[in-house]
Amino acid sequence: MTNRLILEMGMGNDLYGMDYTKAACRAVQDALHHSSLTLFKSLNLNSEDMTVKVTIGVQEPDKVDTKIVGSTLPRGAAKVIAIYGGQNVIDTDNGTEHVVAIAAIEAMYPINKEDWRISKE
Repeated sequence: MTNRLILEMGMGNDLYGMDYTKAACRAVQDALHHSSLTLFKSLNLNSEDMTVKVTIGVQEPDKVDTKIVGSTLPRGAAKVIAIYGGQNVIDTDNGTEHVVAIAAIEAMYPINKEDWRISKE
């Protein structure tokens, strides 16, 4: 059984290219820069056993290349899905549209709860 250890959120955008994959990658990087997974080294855990579930919210999910987004993760086995969400911002004065992507990253790890206890030391 895997348990979620980390949940981080991030936001990214593409201001001029309407590139949903670029905005998604930026959202993932934003989320990753909010955390540090020091527990793997501290507890001698293998980060390759970690599953990283990434959910990307954008207005046009079919335009996100989930393989490219997954390749930006530094460790773990990536599972990336794109869903409807995020926001497109329309600038009518300049005739442009900007893509805003939201990322939720969940780090999952197989943990046997019987192996863990709270110490009073």
